Parts: sequence; C-alpha cells; structure tokens
Amino acid sequence: MTGSDIHRTIEAVWRIESARLIAGLARMVRDVGLAEELAQDALVAALERWPQSGVPDNPGAWLMTTAKHRAIDQLRRRKLIERKHESLIHEPEFEPTDERLELEAMLDEDIGDDLLRLIFTACHPVLSAEARAALTLRLLGGLTTDEIARAFLVPEPTVAQRIVRAKRTLTEKNIPYEVPRGEERDERLASVLEVLYLIFNEGYAATSGDDWIRPELCNEAMRLGRVLAALAPDEPEVLGLLALMEIQASRLNARTTSSGEPILLPNQDRSRWDPLLIRRGLTALDRIEKLRGASGPYALQAAIAACHARARTVDETDWSRIASLYAVLATVMPSPIVELNRAVAVAMASGPAAGLALIDALADEPQLRNYHLLPSVRGDLLSRLQRHDEARHEFERAASMTRNTRERQMLERRAAASAQAARAQA
Repeated sequence: MTGSDIHRTIEAVWRIESARLIAGLARMVRDVGLAEELAQDALVAALERWPQSGVPDNPGAWLMTTAKHRAIDQLRRRKLIERKHESLIHEPEFEPTDERLELEAMLDEDIGDDLLRLIFTACHPVLSAEARAALTLRLLGGLTTDEIARAFLVPEPTVAQRIVRAKRTLTEKNIPYEVPRGEERDERLASVLEVLYLIFNEGYAATSGDDWIRPELCNEAMRLGRVLAALAPDEPEVLGLLALMEIQASRLNARTTSSGEPILLPNQDRSRWDPLLIRRGLTALDRIEKLRGASGPYALQAAIAACHARARTVDETDWSRIASLYAVLATVMPSPIVELNRAVAVAMASGPAAGLALIDALADEPQLRNYHLLPSVRGDLLSRLQRHDEARHEFERAASMTRNTRERQMLERRAAASAQAARAQA
C-alpha cells in the first residue's frame, strides 16, 4: 500500500470512527473540547506511524487505545495536581493501589450510548440553538464548518466561532456528560431532533464535495434515532423523525447510478427501494397514530414520505394528499422551503402552471435567495411547460449556486438539454 493509499485509508477511518472516539473520551474526561483534542492527537499519531507500520487490523480500536492512553495521562496529571493541593492542607488517608487500572475502568464501563449522551450534552440550554446544532454536527456528524454553514445558510466564520465558543462554554459551565431526565430532557429534545435530521439530510443530499449522498451519515442518524426512540417510546415526534429518516433512507440505493450520478425521484427504479426500511418507517407511523396522531412537523413529513413509499409509480402517487399535508406543515412549521415543496406537489397534482405560480410568489424570499433548489424547481416546471430557453437559464443559475459536484453536473446537463430543446423549438 502506497503512502497516498494509507493517507486515504486514514481519512476514511477517521470519518467513520471520530464521533465514537470523541464520545467515548468525553465520558472519561468530562470535557468535550479536551475529548476532541485527544482524538485529534490519536489521528496525528496514526498519520505518523501507519505509513511505516501499516494500517492495523482494527484501526478504530487502535485510535481509541492511543487516545485512551493519552486521556489516562491527562487524568493522572489532574489527580497529581489535586493531591499536591490536598497535601498542603492534610495528609491523604490512602493511595490507590493501581490508579491506571482504575482510570481504564472509567472508560470501559458499560454506561449506555456515548454518542447519545454527547448529543444531549452538546444540546444543553446554556448554548444557543444555533450553537447546539453546529457543535453536534461537528462532533458527531463529522461535518466540516463549511458543510454546517451551508446547512444553516450562514457564513462559515460564523459557524466556526459558534463551535469554539460552545466548547468553551460547556467546559467553563462544567456541564455534565449525561442524558437528562424529566422536563430537562423534554426541553432539549427539539434541538436533538433538529440535529439528527440535519445529520441525516447531509447524508441524503450532501451540500458539497464529490458525492451526492453520504450513506454513513444517514445510517448514523438513524442509529441514534432508534436509540432515542427506545429512550422515549411514547414521543410522537421522536417516532416521526425515525419514520421519516427510515422511509427516506429506503431510496438511497436508487438515488445514484453505479458511477455516483444523481437519479431524481421520477426516474428512480422503485424495485431498488429497501422494503425493510419502508416497513419500519410505516410501523413507526402506525405507532404515532395510536398515540396522538401525525400533528408535529416530523410526523407530518413522515406521512408525506409514506405517500411516496406506498406508490408503485410516480403517477400513482397521491399528490393531492401530499399537497394537503404540506399545507398543514406550513401552519405548524412556517418556512419558504416548505412552501417550495408544496409548490412541487401542487404542480404534480394540478399541473406545472399552478406550481409555477406558487414558485414565483417565493422569488423575493430572503431565505431562498441563494438556495439552488428554487431555480432548479422553477427550471423543471418551465421545461414541462415547453418554455425551454427560460428553463435553461434557471438550470444554469441553480448549477452556479450548488457546491456539490455531482449536483452541479446534473444541472448543467439539464441546462444543455433545455438549450437543445429550445433550438429545436425555434
């Protein structure tokens, strides 16, 4: 294996293992910032040693062992300082017989899901809602500050500052590393759900990079969603988010070609949709109906996804019901993006002209000014109306806005096809 191959392998391992590594260390050292530093130290050690020694059989375990030893050294230094301070006052009554074994036990004890604990810690009310989401996406989603900035539609330096300040605040306030209970848990639940969905969405449609989908992020969000559903089995919105993610994830295998090119919903081979994930999602929706019904934003979105999952083809989809569900969602969670999605459903139910009228009403929305899906959807509707030159212009606009290579290439192809259709029409 060449040096470049090893470096690519290290990057891949880090992408997969970093969140679990940081979460496990955070439980041990009770400091999110320090945990991330220790994990980074282990990464540096891998970059130094693996090119000479080769990639270990279990690289994740190697990273954890290396980081754990550094963490133990940190804790031993802390204990030494504490004992020196105590000795100024009185003599200690006893000394531990094997401090290293004691500290290792702190890391290895079975106390539940570290990643979930880290999410709830990062979503503590002492942080702003924006900081909670950004920090959790950074630590658990493995997203870069640029990807998080795109998700929030804010400048990258703003996100970087939020993350630094959030870690500092958690340390200064000595926030406990735990899953809260009772009312405190309920208060933080909305932020936790938001973070999980943002992680899932980044995997479902990556904001930047060379890959349109990142299934590992979707799988991680779903795994955490299942843990959360086990923790709160009677929370309709927890079940709603889980149902939404599983139904959406059922399409992942059909969303790209073998070479990674995007395949849009109307062109997907639905036989490639995962029936197990669909059944799991529909089962969660049935559970919601037995509780209080699909009235929250995640449950409503899951109900919309279920309409697609139940249809054998695009034409058999109940687009009128989808449009109605989006109308309800717009009252529960007002957003120009929800209105954009409703316009798509209206266009499918009542024709492209009806959808285009709703799209044009959103043209001046500040939140959509740099949102590439607005011109992309508008281009699609114009194309269906045989207004091909206008469609070309919209697809070109959308291509210039997206940061995802695969998506930009797809939009450029659609622009070229519209230009060709316009010439044939002339």
